[in-house]
Amino acid sequence: MVNGPIPVTRLIPRRLPAGRLGVAVVAELVDLIVTGQLQEGDLLPPEGPLSEHFGVSRTVLRESVKRLEEKGLVTVSQGRGTQVRAPGYWNMLDPVVLSSLIDNDESVGVLDELTIVRASLESAMAGAVAGSHSTDELRRLENALTTMRESESETDSFRQADVVFHYALMEISGNRLAENIAKQLYKRAVESSRYQGIDPPDAVALTLKEHQAIVDAIARNDTAAAELSMHDHIHGSWQRRRLSDPTPRPRGRARGRKKK
Repeated sequence: MVNGPIPVTRLIPRRLPAGRLGVAVVAELVDLIVTGQLQEGDLLPPEGPLSEHFGVSRTVLRESVKRLEEKGLVTVSQGRGTQVRAPGYWNMLDPVVLSSLIDNDESVGVLDELTIVRASLESAMAGAVAGSHSTDELRRLENALTTMRESESETDSFRQADVVFHYALMEISGNRLAENIAKQLYKRAVESSRYQGIDPPDAVALTLKEHQAIVDAIARNDTAAAELSMHDHIHGSWQRRRLSDPTPRPRGRARGRKKK
């Protein structure tokens, strides 16, 4: 039994892919922080030993740490070193950070949170489209829904058509900030097998029905109904797919270790 915290260098794999070493270093360190193996207040080892461990130059390591600082994961202080920051400071929309959060989401709690945020944003955008849209924009949504119906027997094609529908609605809304955030969340989520989950037998039929309700509300300029239909669709479809007892991924170190 080992007393005290495990040295950081023992947590980091020595073998890194050839090329793009800086990207690999950043990815490894992000994973260690996101999974709690490096916790708030922990200090990274000095530059020399850490660069030697990774097998990269000090310049590469310095740039990698700078990337972590830009993502809000660490703070670099003169005379203090590089210290891990609290999650509240992390840029969770950063692609590397968000992907790591989702990939290491043992309880799917992050995906629950993502669904709440996504539903709020897309509901507001659906309401905006219902309140103001052109004939061509409504036709674009109807065409996207038709494509979904035509591909309902092909899982991958149907999912892609589903994405196209949501992206179209986001773009039509004209809310560029909400569109940007929602697309980042959606893109990273659909890349996760945990987010795809397991669809029940009637999933496609329900999904089509829910999308039709959104389009119908928009067509009659019913803002409240469009918001509610989108909100219920996003939450409902996630609950249908959600794995109630996801299998935790193996860890080399307990996530909830107490700092000494």
